[in-house]
Amino acid sequence: MKETLGTTGLVLNEPLLWEKGKKGRTGFSLPRRDVDPAPVDEALLGEGPDFPDLSEVDVVRHYTRLSTWNFGVDTGMYPLGSCTMKYNPKTNERQARLPGLAGAHPLLPPELSQGVLQLMFEMEQFLAEITGMDAVTLQPAAGAHGELTGMLVMHAYHESKGHRPTKIIVPDTAHGTNPSSAALCGYRPVPVASNDQGVLSPESVSEIMDEHTAGIMVTNPNTLGLFEENIRAIAEIVHAKGGLVYCDGANLNAVMGIVKMGEIGIDVMHLNLHKTFSTPHGGGGPGSGPVAVKAPLEPFLPVPRVIREGDEFRLSYDFPRSIGKVQAFFGNVGVIIKAYSYILSMGPENLKKASQLAVLNANYIMERLKGIFHLPYDRPCMHECVFSDKNQKGHKVTTLDIAKRLMDYGFHPPTVYFPLVVDGAIMIEPTETECKEDLDRFIEAMTSIAREAEENRELLTNAPARPRMRRLDETAAARKPCLVG
Repeated sequence: MKETLGTTGLVLNEPLLWEKGKKGRTGFSLPRRDVDPAPVDEALLGEGPDFPDLSEVDVVRHYTRLSTWNFGVDTGMYPLGSCTMKYNPKTNERQARLPGLAGAHPLLPPELSQGVLQLMFEMEQFLAEITGMDAVTLQPAAGAHGELTGMLVMHAYHESKGHRPTKIIVPDTAHGTNPSSAALCGYRPVPVASNDQGVLSPESVSEIMDEHTAGIMVTNPNTLGLFEENIRAIAEIVHAKGGLVYCDGANLNAVMGIVKMGEIGIDVMHLNLHKTFSTPHGGGGPGSGPVAVKAPLEPFLPVPRVIREGDEFRLSYDFPRSIGKVQAFFGNVGVIIKAYSYILSMGPENLKKASQLAVLNANYIMERLKGIFHLPYDRPCMHECVFSDKNQKGHKVTTLDIAKRLMDYGFHPPTVYFPLVVDGAIMIEPTETECKEDLDRFIEAMTSIAREAEENRELLTNAPARPRMRRLDETAAARKPCLVG
């Protein structure tokens, strides 16, 4: 297909249900009553909800039309850097909906929950194997919650040693939630700049690491899409001063099955099951942010923990140095089931291959667009690549204009203006699930946009022109959202 994917198509307007309703319409039929009516006590009656009268076809068309206004990974390429908006096998959704799992109440006694408990126990073993760590908790509800849990574990560890550190080092290429998680545990985030290669240098960490510093929070691969290649040397510097190394493992999908974080100096890390292991990311959840630790930190993991006694599984609170509970019940089990199903269906070799393909796809895009768009760090990337609008600024075209114009070509815009260390950043993450033909269409669209910036900039500054909604006042849309049409 040589034509662009972008089109206005047959997108239908749709009024509110209250505007469509007509008195007397109904979407269902009840059988004729064959018993006498039983009047309700008037004192129990009140004003009913203001529901419109609608036929079945009214309702079906309403929601079907609304669904055509959306764009998602089931519609087309969604190259949202740092967020891993990949297509996930639908079979994993099916396993999570199996009645015996979806209907299991968290208050069931262990003897009636052996299947779920065994699944959670084995899932912890899988994640420990994948990361090279010694123990895992599945309890945190999302990535940032995992960060907080990991920081609490670090805090408890230092306290058990009689340490009272006050600071933590956070690189400028870390995820934005890292400083907040550290601050919530009472630590003062101390920034450290990456070097001209886009990664941390041991020398810069050595300059600020001291006995008053709890450790370092490293996002690896970092938000520039680069692997922190000096991490072993950095870990030695931090450990020598009594600190710990935290790894934000949200980008594990670039190194899954390839790098064992436990063998390169990491003491504690969190994962995002909803980015890496087959749960759609974005839209507000649910997510899952398991935390993995090395053996010295295991006593501080949250309770309850799933333990095995012979052939039986049960939940145990008998961990006196635990930081306690961090979530109601035992974690977002539905997300854990999907990840468990994904890992089993892929196997070790295909998990590794998924990471390799994600890295290959990102590097393919980077190499094809290099020179057309400014590449601030011209070196092999991991699962995402970061350009800037430096080459287009001379034509008074910005990153936002480029992102809006991509919508006219039928692609969801990439992440823009992040990471903050790149002025006018355009972060692209194709993921492992896009084929070469789709990558080529995306590259052709970006190339055309760069040409339009030189020849007809209004096409970009007035974009998007094809989707149902034109360019919004993003500040007003955020501060004064209109949610009724």
